Amino acid sequence: MGIGGGSDMYRQQILDHYKNPRNYGELDAPTFSHTGENPSCGDTLTVDVGLADDGETIESVAFSGDGCAISQASASMLSERLPGMTLDELDAMDTDDITEMLGVDISPMRIKCAVLARQVAQDGAKLYEGDVDDLDVTKTEGDEV
Repeated sequence: MGIGGGSDMYRQQILDHYKNPRNYGELDAPTFSHTGENPSCGDTLTVDVGLADDGETIESVAFSGDGCAISQASASMLSERLPGMTLDELDAMDTDDITEMLGVDISPMRIKCAVLARQVAQDGAKLYEGDVDDLDVTKTEGDEV
């Protein structure tokens, strides 16, 4: 599965989120939706985000797509973590936040799998806020993760 060190409890948690993903599906009326892919692994994700009336606070998150255990578990775990956060807090999330959330060391080859959901959500928020003009699909390529 490409997971390095970490306790068995965290490995079990990743498998549980992979086999029983939380918030898998689509929101009826998302505030924004964005799709991303990790070409090196074949992961694809669409993340739907619903904002509260203040236009800043994440109220609901759903995701759909296919991919490896790490990408799907990360998306599931992130979908539980994001509600209640603001778009600024989402924007501030980095790779360390994701690996800490997963609770295991992720090999360099699999880090793009782990951060895909975060990048898709962040890019979707940037499109929604008008910070990015044209971004059809997020891709986890290059050195920026």
